[in-house]
Amino acid sequence: MSITKRIGVLGLMAAALVVAGRYTTAEDKKPAPPVEAKAQPASAGDTKMTHFMDCAKECDDCARTCNGCAAHCTKMVAEGKKDHLETVRLCADCATICASASAVVSKFGPCSDLICAACADACKRCGDACEKHAAHDEIMKKCHDECVKCEKACREMLKHTAKAER
Repeated sequence: MSITKRIGVLGLMAAALVVAGRYTTAEDKKPAPPVEAKAQPASAGDTKMTHFMDCAKECDDCARTCNGCAAHCTKMVAEGKKDHLETVRLCADCATICASASAVVSKFGPCSDLICAACADACKRCGDACEKHAAHDEIMKKCHDECVKCEKACREMLKHTAKAER
């Protein structure tokens, strides 16, 4: 197809989109109803779903906090505080594991038990390492606190996975 024909086809497509946009109904412009932050469980299956989603949220929150702490510790290592090198590595690994756990658990994955066990263990290690510096460093205190919450959520989640039900 020649360049002229391609431009003509693209022009027709653009015009069609503009026309389609002008002829929307009032119904199309109504805002979507607000979505509840947390649905209340109606059955045992919904209760299980709530546990999965709560765990996924904690894992996601922890991943973001650990990534921030890893960046913070990297800066401290660059300033000569070599005692933070291991914490950089732990926080980076923990963030990766937590993000993976959030992804698997949020879709009720069959490997939720595996990733939650790994996530809980990673959070324990990372939280313990950050706790050593928490008294004098607010970022590391926050990382420790998030790791503790995530570890707890993952250990609770393990009670609701398919493997636990066997």
